[in-house]
Amino acid sequence: MNEPKIFLIGDCHFGHRNIIKYCNRPFVDVEDMTRKQIFYWNSVVGKNDIVYVDGDFALCGKQKIIEIGKQLNGRKRLILGNHDQASVNTYREAGFEFVYNHPIVLDDFYIVSHIPMVGISENAPFANIFAHVHDDPTYKDCSCRSFCVSAERINYTPIWFEDIKALIKAQEV
Repeated sequence: MNEPKIFLIGDCHFGHRNIIKYCNRPFVDVEDMTRKQIFYWNSVVGKNDIVYVDGDFALCGKQKIIEIGKQLNGRKRLILGNHDQASVNTYREAGFEFVYNHPIVLDDFYIVSHIPMVGISENAPFANIFAHVHDDPTYKDCSCRSFCVSAERINYTPIWFEDIKALIKAQEV
């Protein structure tokens, strides 16, 4: 069996009609957005791969959260965002193995948080992978110490952790 790949994505906002206009998302309506995001997700994530959802998974009712979650490939892990208001049990029913209410650390160097950490210098002993900011131009897509996985920034498709690491490394001076 192949070693599972690790992917990250944040700010999916499944079920959130207004996010389409707020962030000028290229979808006709919320059903189109849901269908396409599920397709994009499953086109890169295998059944045994691990996906960290960097907050704001869905803004809809319990049954819809469960229905959407069950359609997504991979072993899902959710870092709660400001819009993730369902119960932990709902996210577990949707297929999330872990639900974190705090940032996590990957590979002893990458702090994965919903909200970006501010004031990180290029000499910091870590890098921050974050979401929350959607298409806000104040935040870079990538720097030598940060990477934004908001869905709008990564074509609504989970991004492979190895690609994130390579993109961050390429920014180093």
